[in-house]
Amino acid sequence: MTEEYLTDDEQLEAVKRWTAENGPWLVGGLVLGLAGLFGYRYYNNHQNERALGAAAQFSDMAAALQHNDATKARQIADGLIKEYPSSPYADQAQLTIARLYVEQGQDANAIPPLTQVMDNSKDAELKHIARLRLARVLIDQGKPDEALNTLSGPAGAFSARYHDVRGDAFVAKKDLQQAVAEYKAALAEGAAGGSADSALVALKIADLGLPAASAAAAPIASATLAAPAAPGTTVSPPASPNKAKP
Repeated sequence: MTEEYLTDDEQLEAVKRWTAENGPWLVGGLVLGLAGLFGYRYYNNHQNERALGAAAQFSDMAAALQHNDATKARQIADGLIKEYPSSPYADQAQLTIARLYVEQGQDANAIPPLTQVMDNSKDAELKHIARLRLARVLIDQGKPDEALNTLSGPAGAFSARYHDVRGDAFVAKKDLQQAVAEYKAALAEGAAGGSADSALVALKIADLGLPAASAAAAPIASATLAAPAAPGTTVSPPASPNKAKP
C-alpha cells in the first residue's frame, strides 16, 4: 500500500515505526557529525594558538640575540624545542643553540643540534644550512675528512656554498690544488646565480699563493672585488680568508 492511500492515522503510525527503527542511527550520526565539526574547529584553534605561541617565543629569542643576551636566548631556545618540537621554530632554536656554543668556543657541543636539524628538519633549506655549519665546525675541529663526507650529498641551490666549504676542508688537508678547484667551482656557481661570497672566495684563492691558481683567478678576483658586497653579506678580513667561519 503506497503512502497516498494511507489515512492520516496510518501515516502517523508508519512514521512512528520508522522513527523507532531508525531513530537511534539518526541520533548517533548527528552526534558524530557535530562532534567531528567541533573537534575540527578545536584542533584548528589549538594549532593556531600553538603557532602563535611559538612565533612569540621565537621573536623573544631573536630580541635576546640582538641584545647579546646569550643566557636568555638559550633559555628561550630550550623552551621552544621542548614546547613546540614539531614547529619550524624548533629548528631555528636548534641552530641558535649551535651558534651560541660556537661563539663560546664549545664547538663539540654544537654538533648534536646541527645534526638534529640536518637529519630531521622538514625544511630543505634549513637542512642545507645545518649541514654547511656542521662541516665548518668539523673543519675547525681538525676533521676535514668528516667535513667532506658531510658535504657529499646533493647541494641543490647551495652548490656554490658547498664548493666553498669543501675548499676550506681541502686547505685544512694541505691539498691546495684540490682546494683551488673547489674555490673555482664556487666562483663559477656564484657567477651563475649561486649564493657564495665571490669576493671572499677570490681572496681565498689569492691567499694560497699558487702561481697558476692566482693567474687563473685574477680576472674573477678583480671583477668580484670591484663590485659591492651583496646586502646582508659579511666579508672577512683578508689576513686569514681560508679560516672556516662558524
